[in-house]
Amino acid sequence: MEAPAAKPVLCVAAICGSIRKASWHRGLIRAAAEVCEESIPGLRVDDVDVADLPMLNTDLETDGGRGFPPAVEAFRAKVRDADCFLFASPEYNYSITSPLKNALDWASRGVNCWADKPAAIVCAGGNFGGGRSSYHLRQVGVFLDIHFLNKPELFVFAFDDPDRFFDADGNLIHAETRERLGQVLLSLQAFTLRLQNKD
Repeated sequence: MEAPAAKPVLCVAAICGSIRKASWHRGLIRAAAEVCEESIPGLRVDDVDVADLPMLNTDLETDGGRGFPPAVEAFRAKVRDADCFLFASPEYNYSITSPLKNALDWASRGVNCWADKPAAIVCAGGNFGGGRSSYHLRQVGVFLDIHFLNKPELFVFAFDDPDRFFDADGNLIHAETRERLGQVLLSLQAFTLRLQNKD
């Protein structure tokens, strides 16, 4: 009897919309990587930093819009090589952050590196848990042809009692939220495999 085929290892490009070191959202990405290592075989999280990306300026493009600054080229390669995405998206002024929008725009220039890949969103914030940024990110994703996971959603209502959820370094310390994060990752894994096998 043949052993069942092992699931392929999927690379999750995890992108944090905050560039602050102690960001809760970066903590969610760290926790996602730990959860995958501990309990989700076949799923690996790659924390893709956007802090070094220049602000989008088409004057920086070369070769008729096919060449980009080195930091942008490196970022685009990580997006292109990923199987799926995990966005940790803070809410600023009812929307997504400028670092995240900048990253989305750079990887869409020329050949759209986001196209036809699945993604999940996790947020932490106030009385809506960062939900407005999530919904704006979904709107941007329509044009970028990103296939967002609809459920489960993860909104961490952390403003009223942040020490319950995160430590001083932004690490996730709330067991129930960690479990919910695991459910998001499992669903992203299943969704990605389903889309990859659609043909």
